[in-house]
Amino acid sequence: MTQLYDNSLNEKIKDEVTDYWTSRAETFNELKMQELNSDMRQKWLKELQKYLPARKGLKILDIGTGTGFFCFLLATEGHDLTGIDLTEKMILEARKSSVILGIPAEFYVMDAENPDFEDNSFDAIVTRNVAWTLPDLSKAYQKWHCLLKKEGVLINFDGDYSRESKPQNLPDNHAHAKITQAQWSAYEHLKTELRPISNPRPAWDVQLLRSAGFKEIILDEQVGDRIYSEINQFYNPTPIFAIAAKK
Repeated sequence: MTQLYDNSLNEKIKDEVTDYWTSRAETFNELKMQELNSDMRQKWLKELQKYLPARKGLKILDIGTGTGFFCFLLATEGHDLTGIDLTEKMILEARKSSVILGIPAEFYVMDAENPDFEDNSFDAIVTRNVAWTLPDLSKAYQKWHCLLKKEGVLINFDGDYSRESKPQNLPDNHAHAKITQAQWSAYEHLKTELRPISNPRPAWDVQLLRSAGFKEIILDEQVGDRIYSEINQFYNPTPIFAIAAKK
């Protein structure tokens, strides 16, 4: 069962998340740009296109955009992308990459639990490895539901990271290879704070999405096997899932 927490803990967790990703922003961006120019591009695009409406010009919000991977991926498919992230350094990297790549997208520093947009603004919301860091996931899903237009879709890729087992015998070349010991310690501490205020996922996500008013919820727990079929520099050892849900 989840435990109650106060707003001070909520803000403390967000500060820790921001500090962690600020420290990783540059090396993370390097990896994402490599991923954008690899066969991972088509793997991610294929998974996204399973749920996105089959038309061009969708207005899409990428929540927890990081350095803009999903924004750049989907903008080149003819969609209108906006990316938000709590970490200013990530947004600065995303804006620089937008100019370098010549791919237009709007990027803003915003809290994923309370994005500052009008209700009914987006055809789709996409997010990747973000929801697990949110201390009030219920609030986030409710807000995201409001931001979507009627029949709009949320596509969430994530893992139950706060309950993951420590990876064993990883090869030298994997997605977390450049994380320092200090960063690992910060990551593990974050997990200990988030674990008591969350329930096992993705079952909890399905429950929260229904409570927020979403419908036609589709859960895919094999998506990680398809995307990370090879152990390379992009490999994520934590099992991930995909959830798509309509307003």
